[in-house]
Amino acid sequence: MIRPAPSGRGKKDGRNAALRKRLDQGVGMVLALLDTLALPVIVLLFLQWPLRDLLQAGSREANDLGQIMFALYIASSITKATRHHAHLKCDLFSARLSNRIRALTGKAGILFGLLPWAGFILWASLPLVARSFAQQERFAETGNAGYFIIKGALVLMACLIVLQSLLDLTAPAAAGDERQD
Repeated sequence: MIRPAPSGRGKKDGRNAALRKRLDQGVGMVLALLDTLALPVIVLLFLQWPLRDLLQAGSREANDLGQIMFALYIASSITKATRHHAHLKCDLFSARLSNRIRALTGKAGILFGLLPWAGFILWASLPLVARSFAQQERFAETGNAGYFIIKGALVLMACLIVLQSLLDLTAPAAAGDERQD
């Protein structure tokens, strides 16, 4: 029996799968890191009142740091919700669709909704964010450093959305829900 010569496609598919897995793990690690900011945000926001009323010092700094952490935490929220299938959606409508049609409409939503939206955010915000980083922009009220990080969170959010969208578009049909966070 004559066997056809290997096309080399198996190696390429293996490399693509390995790259996809590393990218998925990387996004998961970033999201896990940003998840750790929830408790410090709560503590800093809670401490503002005692710092202002009892110590009469440090409340504005706690507020500024809390805003930075909150912006970074929220930057991951859309991607986190996507990975856990927790977005608001019309279940009544989608429940009537076959799995195949539901997957196709999901991919169409990514191609015609999420990716263009995230791309627009990047295109519109990159010059503003780059200027803010270059100037090391400060909070207007306090003069404290770090306001540029809040603007940078917008770019982080858009990048995470793009990466997750690409992961979802390239997911094998059966393994689309097998994510590691």
